[in-house]
Amino acid sequence: MATTTSSFEKTFSLGGDFTINRLGYGAMRITGQGIWGPPKDKNECIRVLKRAVELGVNFIDTADSYGPYVSEELIAEALVPYAVDLVIGTKGGLLRTGPNEWPVDSSPEHLKQALEGSLKRLKQDQIQLYQLHRIDPKVPAEKSFEFLQKAQQEGKIKHIGLSEVSVADIKKAQEFFEVVSVQNMYSVDNRKWEAELEYTRDHNIAFIPWFPLGGGNVQGEEILKRVADKHSATIHQVALSWLLHHSPNILLIPGTSSVAHLEENMKTAGIQLSEDDIDVLNTIGAA
Repeated sequence: MATTTSSFEKTFSLGGDFTINRLGYGAMRITGQGIWGPPKDKNECIRVLKRAVELGVNFIDTADSYGPYVSEELIAEALVPYAVDLVIGTKGGLLRTGPNEWPVDSSPEHLKQALEGSLKRLKQDQIQLYQLHRIDPKVPAEKSFEFLQKAQQEGKIKHIGLSEVSVADIKKAQEFFEVVSVQNMYSVDNRKWEAELEYTRDHNIAFIPWFPLGGGNVQGEEILKRVADKHSATIHQVALSWLLHHSPNILLIPGTSSVAHLEENMKTAGIQLSEDDIDVLNTIGAA
């Protein structure tokens, strides 16, 4: 008996305004080592950004802290004037004190500076998706939410998202604004935030997994390889494909500073996993 192929939606409606191709691009890696300073090969990173759009990417995720500032500056350099359907999501709420150092500051004062800087660097009058990079334990969450609410009312932000948050955090934020996206660490081998994924799916909120490949150190490689060999694919492509199949509100943002790697990631959209494949892959994160 032939196995049944499991299909998946190719697009997602973000905030009811933007139709997003679910395979997007994360721009953290177009920076230096430790996500600090300029990239080793700036020209290649510019080519990556241009090629991503050519291949159908219409959602790019970045943050003012990537570099800091470098990622946003390169996006503008490569892509202005932006394609009409291109949505750029950026984030604020982290400071940078050195390579791989990410202190949190989500005070209204810092968020104001971060937002104004992002608008300037991205050469935009309005950020289409602005995400709170972290809730700051030193600042009442209501203060951060009130700032974002006000910035949205002023037209500086179209839609608002959150990052690394619980269901309770989302519900609290929804008292101030509509939450259209949640960006939490999630992958086939790391499903800590499954309850949050379920909540966002039920409420038509985009779920954007960061570290969708576990930073390239995916557990369960033997299982992934078995499925990948069936589809003449790589284990990373299968890990990404599982996410597309797993929930229709997942937006993928795999990042890279290499055109060849980008093109490999983009082939993920053409992989159709069977229901048997998915059942097997589900065992990786079942524990």
